[in-house]
Amino acid sequence: MKNLIRETRLSAVSSPAKGLTIAILVMLTSACASIRMEAGFSRDAAIESQILSQTADAFPEVNLLELDQEIKDYLAAHIRPSDHSSQKIETLRALLFNEEYLNIQYQDSANYSAIETFKARQANCLSLVNLFVAMARHVGLEAQYQTVHIRPRWDLRGELLVLSEHINATGRVTHSSRYIVDFTPELSLQQRTASVVSDSRARALYFNNLGVEKLIVREYDEALAYFKNALWIDPELAIGWNNIGAAFNRLAMSNLAEYSYQRSFNIDESSSTSINNLAKLYYARQDYEKADLYTQAIQRFNNRNPYYHFLLGNLAYSDGNFDRARRHYYAAIKRKEIEPDFYFAMSQTYQQLGMQDQAQQMLARAAYMLELSDEAYRPSQENLRIIQENTIFRSSNAGFSIFPNGL
Repeated sequence: MKNLIRETRLSAVSSPAKGLTIAILVMLTSACASIRMEAGFSRDAAIESQILSQTADAFPEVNLLELDQEIKDYLAAHIRPSDHSSQKIETLRALLFNEEYLNIQYQDSANYSAIETFKARQANCLSLVNLFVAMARHVGLEAQYQTVHIRPRWDLRGELLVLSEHINATGRVTHSSRYIVDFTPELSLQQRTASVVSDSRARALYFNNLGVEKLIVREYDEALAYFKNALWIDPELAIGWNNIGAAFNRLAMSNLAEYSYQRSFNIDESSSTSINNLAKLYYARQDYEKADLYTQAIQRFNNRNPYYHFLLGNLAYSDGNFDRARRHYYAAIKRKEIEPDFYFAMSQTYQQLGMQDQAQQMLARAAYMLELSDEAYRPSQENLRIIQENTIFRSSNAGFSIFPNGL
C-alpha cells in the first residue's frame, strides 16, 4: 500500500538497491522514536471544517468486504463448514495463490475491493487482504487487518517518490496460536511494529491509496476527494493528513498544506515525512529560519534511527568503504540490538576487512537474534505462517506517502 508523500529539497544519494535518487535524510521511520521538536501547533476547528466539509461517506457504494454469489459458491465448493480452522486457512491460502486456482498476481496500483480482486486476479497488499478477510469471515474464521513496518521501499512514480508500507491478515487458529497471511512474505519486517487495525482504518487507507494514484497523475480534484473521504472515515489517519497536505501544496493552497502537515505530525510524532514536507514548504516561502529548524529536527531524528545508520552502512559497503560501513552498522546495533540483519551486515563487513574472528562472532550473534526473534519477521516464500503466542510477536501495503523527486 502507498502511504506518504514527501516533498524534499535535502541532499540526495543513489540507492544501490533501487537505483533511484532519494533523500536519505528523510527517508526512514522508526516505530518507537519520536521527533523532538515543538511545532507550536494548535488545532483550528474552522480550518478543519474547511478541509473536511463533508457530512457523510462520499462513496457509500464502495463495500470493500462484500462478496457476491459467485465468490460464495466458489468457497462452498472448496471449504466445508465442518473443516477445522487450520484446514480452512490453508485452503484459502491455496485458493488465492496456487496456479490451479485464483493465482492472484501482485500489482502495486491495483486498489480493489474483495469482489474486484476476485475478478481481476490482481491486487496490491491491501486489496488482497480485503479479499482474504471477507472470504475468511464468510467461512467462519477470525480475520483482521494488520499493519507492520517494513524496510523503507521507494518507488519513482512520475515526479513523485512513493513510500510503501505494508498490511497483511491475521487471526486466531487456536487459543495459543495465530496465523498470518501475507501477499509479499519476502519483505523484511521491522520487529515489534505490527498492530491490528479496524475495518474503518483499512477503508480509510483504501481511499488514501486512491488519492495517491490520482495525485501521481496530477488529477488533484479527484485526489482531494479521496483524501477527504479517508479523513472523514478516520480523522486520526496521520498519513491521510500528510497526503492531503501534498495535494493542497500542489494546488498552491499553502496555508491548508501547512495545517495538514502539522496535523499529521500532531497525530504521529514519529512522522519524519510531515516534518520534511513542512521544511520544504518553509523553504518555498523563503522562511529559512523555520525551514532550518525543521531540517535539523529531521537530522536529529535520523541520527537516533537504527535503520538510517543501516542504510548509510549499506551505501558505504556498496562503495567499498568497509571501515565506514563498520562504523554505521555499529551505530545501528547500538540503537537496536535485536535486529539480526545488522549483525549479518557487520559479519560481511568484517570478512571484507579480513577480520575473520570478528566476522564469525557477528554471524553467531545474528543466529542467536534469529532464535529470539519471531519467524513472522523473517523473509520467506511462505504466504501463510502460524505463530505461537509465546513468542515476541505482536499484532502489516497499509498506505502511500509521496513527495516530488529531485529537489
